[in-house]
Amino acid sequence: MKDISKSLEALKAIPQAQQDRIKTVADKQVARADGPPMKLAMKDGVLQVNFTHADPDLAHILMMADLGTCDAHFLAGIQSQVATIGANGRRLDETASNFILSVARGIQPRDELEAMLAVQMGAIHQATMMMARRFNHVENIPQQDSAEKALNKLARTFATQMEALKRYRTGGQQKVTVEHVTVNEGGQAIVGNVEKSGGR
Repeated sequence: MKDISKSLEALKAIPQAQQDRIKTVADKQVARADGPPMKLAMKDGVLQVNFTHADPDLAHILMMADLGTCDAHFLAGIQSQVATIGANGRRLDETASNFILSVARGIQPRDELEAMLAVQMGAIHQATMMMARRFNHVENIPQQDSAEKALNKLARTFATQMEALKRYRTGGQQKVTVEHVTVNEGGQAIVGNVEKSGGR
Protein backbone atom coordinates (compact mmCIF):
# COMPACT_ATOMS: atom_id res chain seq x y z
CA MET A 1 0.00 0.00 0.00
CA LYS A 2 1.21 3.50 -0.83
CA ASP A 3 2.66 5.51 2.07
CA ILE A 4 0.38 8.53 2.40
CA SER A 5 2.06 10.06 5.47
CA LYS A 6 3.64 12.84 3.36
CA SER A 7 0.27 13.62 1.80
CA LEU A 8 -1.36 13.77 5.24
CA GLU A 9 1.35 16.12 6.51
CA ALA A 10 0.91 18.33 3.45
CA LEU A 11 -2.85 18.33 4.01
CA LYS A 12 -2.41 19.57 7.59
CA ALA A 13 -0.19 22.42 6.36
CA ILE A 14 -2.72 23.98 3.97
CA PRO A 15 -5.47 26.45 4.98
CA GLN A 16 -8.69 25.04 6.44
CA ALA A 17 -10.77 26.26 3.48
CA GLN A 18 -8.63 24.16 1.13
CA GLN A 19 -8.83 21.18 3.49
CA ASP A 20 -12.63 21.48 3.43
CA ARG A 21 -12.66 21.51 -0.37
CA ILE A 22 -10.44 18.43 -0.49
CA LYS A 23 -12.72 16.65 1.99
CA THR A 24 -15.78 17.53 -0.12
CA VAL A 25 -14.16 16.01 -3.21
CA ALA A 26 -13.01 12.94 -1.28
CA ASP A 27 -16.51 12.38 0.15
CA LYS A 28 -18.07 12.69 -3.31
CA GLN A 29 -15.54 10.30 -4.78
CA VAL A 30 -16.25 7.71 -2.09
CA ALA A 31 -20.03 8.12 -2.55
CA ARG A 32 -19.80 7.78 -6.33
CA ALA A 33 -18.90 4.23 -7.25
CA ASP A 34 -16.51 4.63 -10.17
CA GLY A 35 -16.97 1.97 -12.82
CA PRO A 36 -14.22 -0.14 -14.35
CA PRO A 37 -12.11 1.73 -16.93
CA MET A 38 -12.44 0.71 -20.59
CA LYS A 39 -9.28 -0.74 -22.15
CA LEU A 40 -8.89 -0.70 -25.93
CA ALA A 41 -6.46 -2.72 -28.03
CA MET A 42 -6.11 -3.49 -31.72
CA LYS A 43 -5.49 -7.20 -32.37
CA ASP A 44 -5.24 -8.57 -35.92
CA GLY A 45 -7.07 -5.49 -37.22
CA VAL A 46 -9.96 -5.92 -34.79
CA LEU A 47 -10.71 -3.50 -31.96
CA GLN A 48 -10.74 -5.37 -28.63
CA VAL A 49 -12.78 -3.88 -25.76
CA ASN A 50 -12.10 -4.95 -22.18
CA PHE A 51 -12.48 -3.48 -18.71
CA THR A 52 -9.91 -3.26 -15.94
CA HIS A 53 -11.39 -5.39 -13.19
CA ALA A 54 -10.41 -8.56 -11.34
CA ASP A 55 -13.61 -10.28 -12.53
CA PRO A 56 -14.74 -9.58 -16.14
CA ASP A 57 -18.30 -10.73 -15.40
CA LEU A 58 -18.58 -8.30 -12.49
CA ALA A 59 -17.18 -5.54 -14.72
CA HIS A 60 -20.05 -6.07 -17.16
CA ILE A 61 -22.61 -6.04 -14.34
CA LEU A 62 -21.12 -2.79 -13.03
CA MET A 63 -21.33 -1.31 -16.53
CA MET A 64 -24.99 -2.37 -16.73
CA ALA A 65 -25.64 -0.62 -13.41
CA ASP A 66 -23.82 2.51 -14.62
CA LEU A 67 -25.90 2.62 -17.81
CA GLY A 68 -29.28 1.77 -16.29
CA THR A 69 -29.76 -1.47 -18.22
CA CYS A 70 -30.02 -5.20 -17.65
CA ASP A 71 -29.86 -6.04 -21.37
CA ALA A 72 -26.53 -7.60 -22.41
CA HIS A 73 -27.14 -6.82 -26.11
CA PHE A 74 -27.73 -3.15 -25.33
CA LEU A 75 -24.56 -3.04 -23.23
CA ALA A 76 -22.51 -4.65 -26.03
CA GLY A 77 -23.83 -2.10 -28.54
CA ILE A 78 -23.14 0.90 -26.33
CA GLN A 79 -19.66 -0.40 -25.45
CA SER A 80 -18.85 -0.82 -29.13
CA GLN A 81 -20.08 2.69 -29.96
CA VAL A 82 -18.18 4.29 -27.09
CA ALA A 83 -15.01 2.36 -28.00
CA THR A 84 -15.09 3.49 -31.63
CA ILE A 85 -15.57 7.12 -30.59
CA GLY A 86 -12.22 6.77 -28.84
CA ALA A 87 -10.60 5.19 -31.91
CA ASN A 88 -9.42 7.43 -34.74
CA GLY A 89 -8.47 5.04 -37.52
CA ARG A 90 -5.92 2.76 -35.90
CA ARG A 91 -5.06 5.26 -33.18
CA LEU A 92 -6.84 4.38 -29.94
CA ASP A 93 -7.85 6.93 -27.34
CA GLU A 94 -8.98 5.26 -24.13
CA THR A 95 -9.18 8.65 -22.42
CA ALA A 96 -11.90 9.80 -24.85
CA SER A 97 -13.90 6.59 -24.43
CA ASN A 98 -13.58 6.61 -20.64
CA PHE A 99 -14.57 10.28 -20.56
CA ILE A 100 -17.84 9.47 -22.33
CA LEU A 101 -18.52 6.64 -19.88
CA SER A 102 -17.78 9.01 -17.00
CA VAL A 103 -20.27 11.55 -18.39
CA ALA A 104 -22.88 8.78 -18.62
CA ARG A 105 -22.17 7.72 -15.03
CA GLY A 106 -22.51 11.32 -13.89
CA ILE A 107 -25.93 11.61 -15.54
CA GLN A 108 -26.96 8.36 -13.81
CA PRO A 109 -29.23 6.98 -16.54
CA ARG A 110 -32.27 5.06 -15.29
CA ASP A 111 -32.97 3.16 -18.51
CA GLU A 112 -31.64 2.52 -22.01
CA LEU A 113 -33.07 5.73 -23.49
CA GLU A 114 -31.36 7.84 -20.85
CA ALA A 115 -28.14 5.86 -21.37
CA MET A 116 -28.18 6.56 -25.11
CA LEU A 117 -28.81 10.25 -24.48
CA ALA A 118 -26.06 10.36 -21.83
CA VAL A 119 -23.53 8.79 -24.22
CA GLN A 120 -24.59 11.22 -26.97
CA MET A 121 -24.12 14.12 -24.56
CA GLY A 122 -20.58 12.98 -23.80
CA ALA A 123 -19.83 12.63 -27.51
CA ILE A 124 -21.33 16.04 -28.35
CA HIS A 125 -19.30 17.66 -25.58
CA GLN A 126 -16.10 16.12 -26.99
CA ALA A 127 -16.98 17.33 -30.48
CA THR A 128 -17.74 20.80 -29.10
CA MET A 129 -14.35 21.01 -27.41
CA MET A 130 -12.60 19.77 -30.56
CA MET A 131 -14.38 22.44 -32.61
CA ALA A 132 -13.54 25.11 -30.01
CA ARG A 133 -9.88 24.16 -30.36
CA ARG A 134 -10.11 24.43 -34.16
CA PHE A 135 -11.91 27.76 -33.86
CA ASN A 136 -8.99 29.11 -31.83
CA HIS A 137 -6.51 28.15 -34.57
CA VAL A 138 -8.24 29.34 -37.74
CA GLU A 139 -6.10 31.11 -40.34
CA ASN A 140 -8.71 32.88 -42.46
CA ILE A 141 -12.30 34.16 -42.44
CA PRO A 142 -13.90 31.14 -44.22
CA GLN A 143 -12.32 28.78 -41.68
CA GLN A 144 -13.53 31.04 -38.87
CA ASP A 145 -17.09 31.12 -40.23
CA SER A 146 -17.18 27.36 -40.71
CA ALA A 147 -15.78 26.59 -37.25
CA GLU A 148 -18.08 29.14 -35.60
CA LYS A 149 -21.20 27.64 -37.22
CA ALA A 150 -20.21 24.11 -36.26
CA LEU A 151 -19.35 25.18 -32.70
CA ASN A 152 -22.70 26.96 -32.28
CA LYS A 153 -24.64 23.97 -33.64
CA LEU A 154 -22.87 21.59 -31.27
CA ALA A 155 -23.40 23.87 -28.26
CA ARG A 156 -27.12 24.20 -29.12
CA THR A 157 -27.37 20.45 -29.55
CA PHE A 158 -25.99 19.90 -26.05
CA ALA A 159 -28.51 22.37 -24.59
CA THR A 160 -31.30 20.59 -26.49
CA GLN A 161 -30.12 17.25 -25.10
CA MET A 162 -30.23 18.67 -21.56
CA GLU A 163 -33.82 19.80 -22.14
CA ALA A 164 -34.77 16.43 -23.65
CA LEU A 165 -33.37 14.61 -20.61
CA LYS A 166 -35.22 16.94 -18.25
CA ARG A 167 -38.51 16.48 -20.14
CA TYR A 168 -38.10 12.71 -20.25
CA ARG A 169 -37.38 12.49 -16.53
CA THR A 170 -40.31 14.72 -15.56
CA GLY A 171 -42.77 13.16 -17.99
CA GLY A 172 -43.02 16.41 -19.93
CA GLN A 173 -44.93 18.14 -17.12
CA GLN A 174 -44.47 21.86 -16.77
CA LYS A 175 -45.29 24.00 -13.77
CA VAL A 176 -46.36 27.60 -14.36
CA THR A 177 -46.03 30.05 -11.48
CA VAL A 178 -47.57 33.51 -11.81
CA GLU A 179 -46.36 36.00 -9.24
CA HIS A 180 -48.39 39.12 -8.53
CA VAL A 181 -47.91 42.14 -6.33
CA THR A 182 -50.86 44.07 -4.87
CA VAL A 183 -50.39 47.48 -3.28
CA ASN A 184 -53.19 48.40 -0.84
CA GLU A 185 -54.07 51.77 0.64
CA GLY A 186 -51.36 52.99 2.93
CA GLY A 187 -48.61 51.76 0.62
CA GLN A 188 -48.29 48.20 1.97
CA ALA A 189 -47.55 45.59 -0.67
CA ILE A 190 -48.86 42.05 -0.46
CA VAL A 191 -46.84 39.57 -2.49
CA GLY A 192 -48.41 36.24 -3.41
CA ASN A 193 -48.08 33.33 -5.80
CA VAL A 194 -50.81 31.89 -7.97
CA GLU A 195 -50.13 28.41 -9.30
CA LYS A 196 -52.04 26.78 -12.15
CA SER A 197 -51.96 23.03 -12.60
CA GLY A 198 -54.10 22.74 -15.72
CA GLY A 199 -57.61 22.29 -14.25
CA ARG A 200 -60.34 24.46 -12.75
